[in-house]
Amino acid sequence: MLAMQINRMVSLTEEDEPLCAVNVPIPEPSMDEVLIKVRACGVCHTELDEIEGRTPPPRLPVIPGHQVVGIVEAVGASVSPMREGERVGVGWIHSSTGATDENLAREFVATGRDVDGGYAEYMTVPARYAYPIPDNFSDVQAAPLLCAGAIGYRALKLTGLKDGQRLGLTGFGGSAHIVLQLAQNLFPRSPIYVFARSAGSREFALSLGADWAGEITDRVAQPLHAIIDTTPAWTPVVEALANLRPGGRLVINAIRKEELDKSVLTRLSFHEHLWMEREIKSVANITHFDIAEFLPIAARIPIRSEVQTYPLLEANAALVSLKRESVRGAKVLVI
Repeated sequence: MLAMQINRMVSLTEEDEPLCAVNVPIPEPSMDEVLIKVRACGVCHTELDEIEGRTPPPRLPVIPGHQVVGIVEAVGASVSPMREGERVGVGWIHSSTGATDENLAREFVATGRDVDGGYAEYMTVPARYAYPIPDNFSDVQAAPLLCAGAIGYRALKLTGLKDGQRLGLTGFGGSAHIVLQLAQNLFPRSPIYVFARSAGSREFALSLGADWAGEITDRVAQPLHAIIDTTPAWTPVVEALANLRPGGRLVINAIRKEELDKSVLTRLSFHEHLWMEREIKSVANITHFDIAEFLPIAARIPIRSEVQTYPLLEANAALVSLKRESVRGAKVLVI
């Protein structure tokens, strides 16, 4: 089968082709696994973190990709044959303990980092971590929901937001444009404020119904009850804390942060940014409960992802664009 593979750690600032196209054997499902013929796979910033070494794979080579949509082509001996032919999705969680806190467990295995993922024509995953895809989503529309959407759903839950309270989103890419639609549905009386560095991203947010959009460094007239940071940088963290009301919570929705602007943390003022019981909470991975809960909600709304598609062999171009350019919505590989 054709696959795009990580063979080495490189900087995407300098390297235009971080992945290698290879032909490898189709994997065989073990007892509790399903074999998926991949149709689409979303491109996530976490792939940049893997390639650039911030969350390095435990072995190389590895096939990245963890926003996967495909068809079950074969099943292991302990899996019901009825799953053959089912359209399913796979997210960042490839397997874990099955407990409610499985995202925090040492046993957590990440799709496309710890094991081969969806930048390929086929992949395997434990059957319990393959989720039915609602019929009202195309393959390409569904792919970003498996991570950008589901992890955004977890982040929104972690804010503790109540309807009518003010919500902020910093950065407006693959995850935030889905969270905006989700929040509008779950908290219809809550105003939503978007902070983004590019004018195009701010215009996009307003077109989707954001109540306000401004620069990362702007201040809002009324401090916010909660903010979700979806960026790879540190400046939005400091600036977001300055826009929180007393008792407000900042949820950082990222696997890793980059180092370029880390020195901005020296600007943190206890009085301005942290005092009055302001909180910072990180999102760690995801559970299978999050994805299973989120997909039916996304179908009911229904959430519509803004997507730009690439053939599998152009995965490098998608990754380089994600690293170097302002992104509108999500990027998806069509297999």
